[in-house]
Amino acid sequence: MIDKEASKLSRLIALLTYLQSKQTLKATEISKKLGVSIRTVYRYIRVLEQAGVPILSEIGKGYSLMEGYRLPPVMFTESEVNAFITAEKLVLLNRDTSLIKNYTEGIDKLKSVLKEGTKAKVSLLSDRIEFKQGSAYNQTSNLLSSIQIALTSFNLIRIDYYSPAKQETTRRHIEPFALVNNVGDHWYLIAWCRLRTDFRLFRFDRIVKINITDESFTPHKISMKDYLEYYKNSIRKDI
Repeated sequence: MIDKEASKLSRLIALLTYLQSKQTLKATEISKKLGVSIRTVYRYIRVLEQAGVPILSEIGKGYSLMEGYRLPPVMFTESEVNAFITAEKLVLLNRDTSLIKNYTEGIDKLKSVLKEGTKAKVSLLSDRIEFKQGSAYNQTSNLLSSIQIALTSFNLIRIDYYSPAKQETTRRHIEPFALVNNVGDHWYLIAWCRLRTDFRLFRFDRIVKINITDESFTPHKISMKDYLEYYKNSIRKDI
């Protein structure tokens, strides 16, 4: 009985954390994430509501937490911390300096709240993990953070882009859609190019000049899955 109640409490905490990490969640998504039935999801939602958690429900969309509600700081398991430390090593290989800066500042904040015993283990693990750089090409970018914000805010981007194939630089107005990275290597921006009237891949280190404009655009209906299905050869397109 104690194990059963502990398991239920663990799932309730997981549900609350999951709700805080997403804008809206359908019961089917929660069911899959927690490994429980839809009926159990409804029961868990009622339990949280009765405990005073402000959960909003919208027919056809799902559940969300009321704006402004936040959980107290979450304690990480040792395995979760180890995963962050491993990811840090991969991030440090990245070609974009803005990502390295933001991630390392964030990971430092995470390390600051760890218990002393865990900090010692983290330090040991950090010293014992190494990833090798996959390419001898060392040119970097510093664009990821600003492009991420433009992507999520639906801001039009104006760039001067260099094409090695044509040995020319062209002015483009692009609508950011998604980001792709070869692990530890270059970042690519998938964007709708108004010049080519199609989706194109733009490699960060070939962007000569960039301006995130205040002009907004209408979000594209296509999903990432749709893009990958219909534009598999985009990286080879003449941009």
